[in-house]
Amino acid sequence: PVSGGAAVRPSLCHLYFPSVLFFLIMEVLFWSVFFSGKHKSSLVNDPDQPENSKILKVAIIGAPNAGKSTLSNQLVGKKVFAVSKKVHTTRSQAQGIFTEDDTQIVVLDTPGLINASKVKRHQLERSLLVDPWISVREADLVLVVVDVSDRWTRNKLGFEVLSCLAQNQHIPAALVLNKVDLLKNKSMLLDITVELTEGIVNGKKLEVRSAVQRFCEKLRDKQGWPCFQDVFMLSAIDSEEVETLKRYLVVGAKPGPWKYHSGVLTDQSPEEICTSAVRERLLEYLPQEVPYNVSQTVEMWHENDNGALDIMVKLYVTKENHLKMLIGQGGHMIGRIAREAGQDLMNVFRCEVKLKLSVKMKK
Repeated sequence: PVSGGAAVRPSLCHLYFPSVLFFLIMEVLFWSVFFSGKHKSSLVNDPDQPENSKILKVAIIGAPNAGKSTLSNQLVGKKVFAVSKKVHTTRSQAQGIFTEDDTQIVVLDTPGLINASKVKRHQLERSLLVDPWISVREADLVLVVVDVSDRWTRNKLGFEVLSCLAQNQHIPAALVLNKVDLLKNKSMLLDITVELTEGIVNGKKLEVRSAVQRFCEKLRDKQGWPCFQDVFMLSAIDSEEVETLKRYLVVGAKPGPWKYHSGVLTDQSPEEICTSAVRERLLEYLPQEVPYNVSQTVEMWHENDNGALDIMVKLYVTKENHLKMLIGQGGHMIGRIAREAGQDLMNVFRCEVKLKLSVKMKK
């Protein structure tokens, strides 16, 4: 084994545009619960909820690489979900939690919606196929995220998304147009909105300029969903823009018992957060199919007396050339992944982290 160390608001509808006039994001409390034992105990402890508690479970769905996990991280206020430019970074459902005063929002981050043939063709986990559907059924609200910078997909909701919405019509849904910062012609946003909503938001017809109306009337194959309650336009990497959506969720919470202790930010264990951070770097630096064929095992997790964490993770590969790429010349690649993933963990756990990675051929 080789190792490396460490808005403009048209009448009759709600359209939310980027704004800097909303509330500042509150500091997340009780970060100490993320240390291994304390975090686990907080997950099983009874929630410390107030007398008049409110809660909202929000499922975030959309096509692969639409920015769902980035949005989830911004809502929670900390990077607890892996993010990369490659598709299928999120492999299964994970929950993020943010709690403000008497209100708790549970964010259900899901894999991108794909069909069964793609799962079979690329030998993907079954969780990619079923987890988004399970999350929607558990949710009080569905956020459908669309990447408006992708000219191939921005003008229609995929069949899987539409099917999921159609089979869960009783659950309210809102449309989130993401990556608006990458769209040079911002006037296209209204056109995209009309197409994705079929010109109807909150049960009422959008009042749009006549050119858009004529365009909409000519559509033969509708690719939108006419039952969205609201539409948000934002960049998920901008916390100020996401804050508008965050306020919307807090206001929409209903009376009910909290699901988690107020100090918990995710239902993932510290070990799962660690492997997620490593996987993110594998996806970022390794080419093509290589990162999807690397498996991980946490070999050691030790908390020192001073609060520092010593972590050892073993990476398994199935091909000799994959092993060489993962190690890199002189151990450069494995060392870089260990350092950067270790830094991510320090930002999450708020303590010193010494992460060591080793690579081994899987028999």
